[in-house]
Formats: sequence, C-alpha cells, structure tokens
Amino acid sequence: MSLRSRLTIWYLAALSSILLVFGTAVYSLLSINMIRQIDSTLQRTAENMVLASILQVRGVPLSLIQLELDLTANVYVQVIDTNMELIRQSQNLMGMEDPMDMGVLPVSYPQFSIAEFGTSRLRVFSVPVSREEDGSIIAYYQLASSLNAVDHAQRTLLLILVGGGVGAMLLGAVIIWSATGNALFPLKQATDTAEAITQSANLSLRIETRSIRNDEVGRLVHAFNETLNRLQKLFESQQQFMTDVSHELRTPLTTIMGNLAYIQKIDRIDKPALSSMIKESERMSRLVKDLLFLNRAEQGEMSLEKRVVELDTLLLEVFQQAKMLAGDQIHVVMGEEDQARVLGDRDRLKQVFLNLVVNAIDFTPAGGQVTINVQCLRDRVEIRIEDTGEGIPAESLPYIFDRFYRTDPSRNRRKLGGAGLGLSIAHWIITAHQGSIDVQSTPGEGSVFIVTLPAYTGSATKE
Repeated sequence: MSLRSRLTIWYLAALSSILLVFGTAVYSLLSINMIRQIDSTLQRTAENMVLASILQVRGVPLSLIQLELDLTANVYVQVIDTNMELIRQSQNLMGMEDPMDMGVLPVSYPQFSIAEFGTSRLRVFSVPVSREEDGSIIAYYQLASSLNAVDHAQRTLLLILVGGGVGAMLLGAVIIWSATGNALFPLKQATDTAEAITQSANLSLRIETRSIRNDEVGRLVHAFNETLNRLQKLFESQQQFMTDVSHELRTPLTTIMGNLAYIQKIDRIDKPALSSMIKESERMSRLVKDLLFLNRAEQGEMSLEKRVVELDTLLLEVFQQAKMLAGDQIHVVMGEEDQARVLGDRDRLKQVFLNLVVNAIDFTPAGGQVTINVQCLRDRVEIRIEDTGEGIPAESLPYIFDRFYRTDPSRNRRKLGGAGLGLSIAHWIITAHQGSIDVQSTPGEGSVFIVTLPAYTGSATKE
C-alpha cells in the first residue's frame, strides 16, 4: 500500500472518530434535553395535583373523586387505588381500563419509567398519595406524556448525522487524497529522480524546485538535491583521483621496470639504475603515505594532539632545515619574528611550514630569496612564507590546494619529487586548527603563502 493511501486511511479514520464522537454527543444531548423537558412538565403537573388533593378521614378521599385531571392535553393522568384498580383518568385516556405502567406499582416514592402504549412509548411518572395525618399511602397518581416527538427527533437527527457523516467522509476522502497527492508529489519526484539516476548512472539529474514549498517536504527535496550535488562532486573527485593516481604511479613504475629490464639485460648491478629505482620507490612511498593521510583525514580518523606550541621556536627550526636544503643557491632569511603561541599539533604544524618553505625553495631560481615572517595580530598569529620565484598564474590560484594540482604538469619534478598533495595536506591541517591558509602571487615576481592561526593566551604547559 502506498504512503498516499495509508495517509488517506489514517486521516479518514481520524475524521470518522471525530464525527462519531461529535454525533454521539449531539444525539445524546438532544435526547437527554427533550426527556428532561417532558420530565419537568410531568413533575410540575404532579405537584399541582398533590397540592390540590384534600384527604378525608375515610379510606377514599372525596378530593380524589372530584380532582380535576384534564390539566393539559399533552399529559395523561390516572388515579389508582392501593388495590391497583383504576379510579379515575383524564379524558384523553377514555377507554383505558388498566394503569399505564402496572410494572412499577406500588411505589413508595416518585419515580419515572417508560411504558408501551399501542405503537407509541410513554414517559410515565408515578407518584404515591399519602394521608396528612399518618403518612399512609391511600392511592397513586400516574402521569404520562408521549415520546413520539422525542423518537421522531432522534430518528431525524440520526439520519442527518449518518447522512452528513457519510457525505463528510466522501468529501474528506476526495480532499485528503488530493491534498496528500500534492504534498507527496515532491517525494514522487525524488523517487523518480533516484530511479532515473540508478538506471542511467547520471548524477547530474536534479528535482525541480521551482514549485516546491518551504515546508518539511520542500526542505527534504533541497537536502536531496544537495546530497546529489555532493555525490556528484565526490564521484567526479574519485574519478579524477583514480586518473591522477594512475598517472602518478605510472611514471615511477615505468622507470623502475625500465631499470630492472636494463639490469637484467646487462646481467650485472648498475649503480645509477639502482639509485634511480630507489628514488622512484621513495617517491611512490611518499605518495602512498600522503594519500593515506588525506583519506584518513577526510574520513574523520585523523586526530591532532594539541598542545601549546611556541611558534617562533618552531619556525626557527624550520628556518635551520630550510637553510640546509637551500645551500648557497638561495637565501633563506627570518624576517619579522614575534613571540607567538598557538594551541596545536607541533609535528603537523612543522610539516605544513616545512612543506611551504621547501616549495618556495623549489620554485625560486638561484640567487633568489625565501623569507619567513611570524607576526602577532591581536587574537591571531600570521605566518608569511615569501619567495622571489616564478610565481603562480592567476588562473591556477583557485585550485592550488586541490589534490594533484600543479601549475605546470609538464615541468620536471625537483628535489622532493612532489605529486601535488603537499598543499592539500597543509590546507587540511591548518583548517583542523581553526586557521586559514591563502596565497598571493604575481607571475615572475614571486608568491606569498599566508597562514593564520588562533593565538593562545592561556597558561597550559607547552609542548
């Protein structure tokens, strides 16, 4: 059964319950109110008759014989003695020989009952008549009124309630079916889109949102479209990733296989070939290590051991290592050096800054300069790695932190044989520290990588 059908049934069940409760309440209130009106009339008439009764000393009072019984046309009256014999009755009961409701007699107190009278029903009020002297019962009054008006009103109301209820249910079914269809139409679109994607493997399909309301279903549709957007990006990223990995691994594998074939051919160990294979193996190892790092980071499995880090001391270590790597070809200098502390993973931060400095060295020509600056800016710390190298083209800047992205894929890899993952790793590490990393560059003049981290002002033990 479809969701639309289930919702329609549930709503109709709720509507029928409401109508049943409402109809029962109206029917009961009408019946009770009409019977109360009849009871009130019978009680008032009986009270008038009792007040008019003058009991005599003898067994049967004259007043009962002389009492006026035809007080109202809508009330039937009988006077019955203690032997249950009919003494008198009102003119509207002429010809009746027995009490209207013998079943309740004798009574010791006034009480109501319902009796059958031909094809009609009567509401009967039986009242004992007592002597004033000793309180002994000498007779009974039975007053009655027809329930035909009540029965007719009940039947009419029942027909109205049943007919109106059935009509309301049919109209409600049409309205609910239409309303649920409109409300669930976006879900049908989502289902159709999902099935179309499954059949065609086309992740570019989306649900039309122009006519979607901003309600729960509308937000679900927007969330579904956003999920499709992310899935498409992830799928495209995966495809690009597989292409890039295949490309990156092809070169070192080709080099290793070529050298192995050369060694096999000459049937002796060739040191240059062996050295080349070792370098390519190391580069493959770094590539796999970096890919595993990024994969664990994106899966949320990479944790940072944050401690208070003296950033100026850490950058001084990076500076010393960079000078050794640059040798005499490139000048590595410490520029502005403020004392700064941050809360972070010391090893990962060092990895970031060393990667940035080494990249600057790699792409700076001989005689150029790489400058490291650290500056405190209120609640932030800014680290700038500046070089006087070849710079980065403007069209490449938006993609500089993407995986495997290189501004010039055709150029020969330099000292570290990078695969285009270093900046992606740096971006993740800095972002995980609630910081930011950006780049400014002018082709032919150099580049500036700017890292901003939250300054630490507490008193935790430093690492």
